[in-house]
Amino acid sequence: VHLRQCVRCGYVGCCDSSPNKHASRHASANPGHPTARSAEPDEMWIWCYAHETGVKPRPENEPG
Repeated sequence: VHLRQCVRCGYVGCCDSSPNKHASRHASANPGHPTARSAEPDEMWIWCYAHETGVKPRPENEPG
């Protein structure tokens, strides 16, 4: 089980590999909270539940 953090409010829930799928349940129950980032060390990505797609965010010190 891995943890996911809501990008909008910071709620932390378990991933879809867990029995209760708290992170995706949070996203579906709270309009405006469709994205979650990994809360695991050394993982840098964001998942959008609404579009069922993931992205790797650009590091903060990298020019845009």
